[in-house]
Amino acid sequence: MNSDWENAGFGVYVHWPFCEAKCPYCDFNSHVVREIDQLRWLRAYQRDITRYGDMLSGRVVSSVFFGGGTPSLMQPEVVAGVIEQIKSCWPVSNSLEVTLEANPGSVEAGRFEAYRAAGVTRISMGIQALNDADLRRLGRIHSVAEAQQAFEIARKTFDNVSFDLIYARQGQTPASWRKELGEALQMAVDHLSLYQLTIELGTAFGDRYNAGKLKDLPSDDAAAEMYEITQETCGAAGLMAYEVSNHAKFGSECRHNKIYWAYGDYLGIGPGAHGRITLPNGRYATEGFLQPAKWLSAAEAGTGEKQREHLTQEDQATEFLLMGMRLSEGVSLKRFAALSGRQINPEAIEDLRQLGMITLLGDRLKTTQEGRFLLNSVLGKLLED
Repeated sequence: MNSDWENAGFGVYVHWPFCEAKCPYCDFNSHVVREIDQLRWLRAYQRDITRYGDMLSGRVVSSVFFGGGTPSLMQPEVVAGVIEQIKSCWPVSNSLEVTLEANPGSVEAGRFEAYRAAGVTRISMGIQALNDADLRRLGRIHSVAEAQQAFEIARKTFDNVSFDLIYARQGQTPASWRKELGEALQMAVDHLSLYQLTIELGTAFGDRYNAGKLKDLPSDDAAAEMYEITQETCGAAGLMAYEVSNHAKFGSECRHNKIYWAYGDYLGIGPGAHGRITLPNGRYATEGFLQPAKWLSAAEAGTGEKQREHLTQEDQATEFLLMGMRLSEGVSLKRFAALSGRQINPEAIEDLRQLGMITLLGDRLKTTQEGRFLLNSVLGKLLED
């Protein structure tokens, strides 16, 4: 039981909470500030990493992910120092993946060579739209031309480069999304992350939507058609949907995100960062202090953890299913039973199979394309007692 995480590996997530500007759709823990003492942040990250190193010795790190916020605003020396500290605490995989999220601005692009020298192996770029009017609506501070230029620099600097787009945006039609997706696939190397716009509470878009001022959002039917276009177009280009929103050529999947979805162990380092760690007495969910200043002072004092919650067998089984069914490869029924101490109701499996929502091949349970589109309903049925 205590070694279950080994089925999916061990990774480190590092949260950089700062941005140049706050996007109106974003509900991530990101903040705009005038000055940042980056060396102080480096020392705090290193201290929190060392604390976990003492606690979780003997692991092998297979991936590191710098997320945010805008990690490409980190000084390369800070990124290098974090990577060095991780390597001092644990052995790393021979094929270690180190991803850094980047915005396509000239400042960030100018740092790409230095990030590679620091140990970054993969860039994930937040482009979000391929027309300037929609970029402005989304609150992005780059143009399409700047995004394309930065992406070309990234392609020349790194072997693995991905970028994000958001669809079902204001005023967007299935036909315009098909055209834009075609342009994206001409740029793409081997990985794309394609997310449907969701209106989150507490965001500027959420406030506008509640006030009836967020106009021209596509209908549910139009958004569903855009999802279908995404699957068909990317699949035809050889970028298969290995997860609900992520498409890649075979072998180019993001290893770090697969640790989440396949229910491995991962550290959450930084403000508001979540983790899942397995200790001798069970598996725990961890969460860092949310506010950057609070996390920074707490990490300096000994721990950035706000809370650590013991996960019951049923908690783990539920999380395993919620995450794993997002993957095209699905989940192992034996592993579910080992985590939960029970089987999934065979009648629920058979009902969903008859409806064409899932397939069962040997030990692997996975959604069909139709089932993935209705994933929440499928999961609700599978999690019934």
